[in-house]
Amino acid sequence: MEKELVKEIAELRKLLHEKENKLAALRREKEILQSYGLSNNEVCKYSRQILIPEINIKGQVKIKNSSVLIVGAGGLGCPSALYLAGAGVGCIGIVDYDDVEVNNLHRQLLFTEDNIGTPKVDAAAEFITRLNRNVKIIPYKLQLSSSNALQVIENYDIVLDCTDNVATRYLLNDACVLSGKPLVSGSALKFEGQLTVYNYKGPCYRCIFPTPPAPYTVTNCGDGGVVGAAVGTIGLLQALEALKIILEMPGVLTRRLLLFDGTETTFRNIKLRPKNLNCAICGNNRTIHKLIDYEQFCGAKANDKNPDLKILRDDERVTVEDYHKMYNSQLTPHILIDVRSPEEFEICQIKNSINVPFTEIEKDGCLALIEAEVNKRQQEDDIVEVFVLCRRGNDSQNAVKRLQKYFDNPNVKIRDIEGGIHAWSRKFDPLFPIY
Repeated sequence: MEKELVKEIAELRKLLHEKENKLAALRREKEILQSYGLSNNEVCKYSRQILIPEINIKGQVKIKNSSVLIVGAGGLGCPSALYLAGAGVGCIGIVDYDDVEVNNLHRQLLFTEDNIGTPKVDAAAEFITRLNRNVKIIPYKLQLSSSNALQVIENYDIVLDCTDNVATRYLLNDACVLSGKPLVSGSALKFEGQLTVYNYKGPCYRCIFPTPPAPYTVTNCGDGGVVGAAVGTIGLLQALEALKIILEMPGVLTRRLLLFDGTETTFRNIKLRPKNLNCAICGNNRTIHKLIDYEQFCGAKANDKNPDLKILRDDERVTVEDYHKMYNSQLTPHILIDVRSPEEFEICQIKNSINVPFTEIEKDGCLALIEAEVNKRQQEDDIVEVFVLCRRGNDSQNAVKRLQKYFDNPNVKIRDIEGGIHAWSRKFDPLFPIY
């Protein structure tokens, strides 16, 4: 009996000693946290970057206390968010209006096939939280506009432009200038990418591009294509520039434009012009004091989803239903010109269509090919019907304008097919992929 009592007392003393040790460890951790702003776990988690002299404990605390807003959870935003969260940025906001689609997955690696149909911001927040629970993630499922941009941006230290359209670039630039935030701007197409930092000891976007380009001259990755690793490279570099700004390091990519060529694996720096003293938003006598209508300013939508140009009259266009009737009845002999790229034409094509890529359509060889087809048809009919088809009905309209100038003949009637190959697929041939 006495031996059992002694043994029980020993075990209680052992438990008490263990609890005292744990309590002492918690006290020491609290002291470290109060002294340095980091817990033992955080020191361990970020130790490999804390060892870098440019970062150290003080820099890691700066990272922890910082906030970054990522606008666009796509090929740029996903890797940016991933590495900022891994670095320990305290608060990351993610803005995107879209849901996950299957064509996102080759480059937007925060998402899986299980996420298809769910909001991008929610899927991204879930993934990043699993990576680092110390980071606060704030998802914004909305499209930034003049009415909400300032209210969102004012809560963050740095903004990353990870979008794919000109109107939002101007919106973010102006909002960042008005709120005094640095803007890390990236873009990528095919194998290439660009990166710079605006409104940080240098010019803003308007200083370099005071007027927007014509809408039909701008190509996004949905139309031109993009290699996932190429856009990912730019997204990673956006995260790196944000960290350098947080750490107040020299060498931030301001007043310079980084050009990346993935085919040759080369990086080049181009010197940008200095801050424009006559800039409409950041100059000495600025004329813009509040956010404007950027879709009107750019003549294009502030998103990269299915741009819908309208540059032809109604009588210069034909619906896909009306064309389908003509195609099936064969009562209206005609020429069908498909102005998609050869790669797109290889994916799917309407029988007897002629592939003349939009980018090549004004070249002598292509015009000669079309003219030969027109001349052949004119031997049988006085009026020659020419229909132009593209992916969604945008390039086809521009192609019609160019061909009208060349043929300038009332007997050659040139029209485009509204909605393009996408409309044809939805209405009449579901075996054609909507890509």
